[in-house]
Amino acid sequence: MIKKKRKTTKKKAAKKKVVKKKKKVAKKKKVVKKKVAKKKAKKKGSKKAFGGYTINFCGCRDSLENVFGKSPIAPSAMTKRLWSYVKRKKLNKK
Repeated sequence: MIKKKRKTTKKKAAKKKVVKKKKKVAKKKKVVKKKVAKKKAKKKGSKKAFGGYTINFCGCRDSLENVFGKSPIAPSAMTKRLWSYVKRKKLNKK
């Protein structure tokens, strides 16, 4: 007797892809050292005045009315009168 082969349809099990989860590794942060610049100590009185002018009003007894006048004036006029007073009294060379 000859046996007939049966056609069998077996369902193949679907292969599942296995994905391995990677562990998160904490990266080490680099420690950066900040350089601190050393400040040099400044000597008082050794630096010249800005612009090259030193004005000393010590010993002056004139009032502002004598220097600027009694009427109100503009700031530019004040500067002109102040410098004329300084030069007249020779206060810029002390």
